[in-house]
Amino acid sequence: MEDSYVLQLTESKFRDLYLCFCGMAECKPDHSYGPAVRPNYIIHYILSGKGSYQVGEQYYELQKGQGFLIEPETVTFYKADKEHPWTYCWIGFAGEMAPAYIRDVGLNSQQLIFQNNQGEELKKIVLRMLKCSKASVTNQYLLQSLLYEFFAILTKDIQLENVKQESKESIYIRNAINFIRNNYASGITVSDIAREVCVNRSYLYKLFTESLQMSPKEFITQFRISRSKELLTVTELSVEEVANSCGYPDSLVFSKAFKKIIGMPPSVYRKTHRKEVKDRLLSEERTIDAMMEAEELSEMKQRRNED
Repeated sequence: MEDSYVLQLTESKFRDLYLCFCGMAECKPDHSYGPAVRPNYIIHYILSGKGSYQVGEQYYELQKGQGFLIEPETVTFYKADKEHPWTYCWIGFAGEMAPAYIRDVGLNSQQLIFQNNQGEELKKIVLRMLKCSKASVTNQYLLQSLLYEFFAILTKDIQLENVKQESKESIYIRNAINFIRNNYASGITVSDIAREVCVNRSYLYKLFTESLQMSPKEFITQFRISRSKELLTVTELSVEEVANSCGYPDSLVFSKAFKKIIGMPPSVYRKTHRKEVKDRLLSEERTIDAMMEAEELSEMKQRRNED
């Protein structure tokens, strides 16, 4: 689980680059997200604690002051540390020029991790974004300016990790994950995946367990359940329709798998999660105001000490 504050945007008047969502979260020990696919670019920045990030065979252990990029339509998995779970902020964005702006920062498919020592500035920007919760033309321009300011800070003080050459095993894993991502709704099997990437089942099992710490079958299940959670939260599809959309022709089989992993039936998850989101949104503005006030008091105290 995580205690999070999120701003979700439904439209933008801008096209080259625009904010889709942003947020800040304090994660519980071992809280994880994925394996899942996101439709937009997302940059996470770690404010405190530790965690891990995985894309295919690429595995990173990260801590305060580091960040990671999630690319659109790419299967990712990330998890908070058991002893020192991370707190992070994030921005999700898209636009015709988004790939070019990502390259300006120095990030790409082989360079997903960075270091930046301006954590307090990045945090303040996200807090200011979260304050723009009311739909208005003014707030759209404010959010756009804050998005560019976020990028400006990244380009000013970004330090990149060394790029590692992709191995043969990593290519197999990437191809297998791409096949799962494109075909998970059609009831594919482990044999289908092995045949697609031209390896035998036992070698595929070895690749997944060594690289992803789970079997191919477990990965498919986790991916389908992650996708179903999103559909249950943001759509009005029935449980049966969600099951079919995620590769489960039998809704009872889906419900059993969902409950085993999530701990509750899909219908209960939908009801509970939507109530949690509604309750959180009701108190979110007050909490963000308090956080901003604390930041301002801290700055005033620092200035007095300097004087």
